[in-house]
Amino acid sequence: MTFPLFTPDQDPGPSFLGLLERLGMAPPEFTGTLEADGITHGTTVLAIRTVDGVVMAGDRRAISGNFISHHSMEKVFPADRHSGIAIAGAAGPAMEMVRLFQLNLEHYEKVEGSPLSLEGKANQLSQMVRSNLSSALQGLGVVPLFAGWDERLEQGRLFQYDITGGRYEERRYATGGSGSLHSSTVIKLRHTPDLDFSTAVDIAVEALFEAADEDSATGGPDPVRGIYPVIATIGRDGFERMANEDVVARTTALLERLGDRSD
Repeated sequence: MTFPLFTPDQDPGPSFLGLLERLGMAPPEFTGTLEADGITHGTTVLAIRTVDGVVMAGDRRAISGNFISHHSMEKVFPADRHSGIAIAGAAGPAMEMVRLFQLNLEHYEKVEGSPLSLEGKANQLSQMVRSNLSSALQGLGVVPLFAGWDERLEQGRLFQYDITGGRYEERRYATGGSGSLHSSTVIKLRHTPDLDFSTAVDIAVEALFEAADEDSATGGPDPVRGIYPVIATIGRDGFERMANEDVVARTTALLERLGDRSD
């Protein structure tokens, strides 16, 4: 395999997306029409800022109209060692965006010899969401959450986006997807400035459970299939996905508390 050569005025620099455009390999824009019921959508995701960093979580259900298309979709991914991305919206473009974002960050680090700053990563994702606007207007919208550990500021930070690529940093929490209203209500009532990872994980489990209780597009815990939310922490030591056994234990404890309350 040979690497492409560019003249100085054509050099795409450390941008992987710029490299694809120069090689004529950028993803084509969607110009057709789609029926809403035929598009698979991921639903509820959330991120909670703590004194230790950020907790990210997402339910596992994907829907096509009023049908459940997938019971165990992944919606929370590492972007690189110290950041993560959670996706809501059209599943196909969202998954492609995640892969391109991961490659872009890896490409930048290899070319420059050091990782992009957290602010720079958030801006890169903003440009990718903006480039998807034409597809979003035709029903293929992607609205991610992005969070990471800022090594310069020594703290966790999280960012929310809209379909135009608008980027907004949130100081306490952010939610996305069809169950965002119900999950954000739980987080708002439980959030405190001194939250640690453990407490924030419990809040995330409860927020997703309450969202599933009110929103049919959000999947609740499924003990029969062994399907539970995906939860990850992002702190000084980087992105770490919580073991499924720990999520099961937290969910079981929540259900026991709710059972006692109803009694």
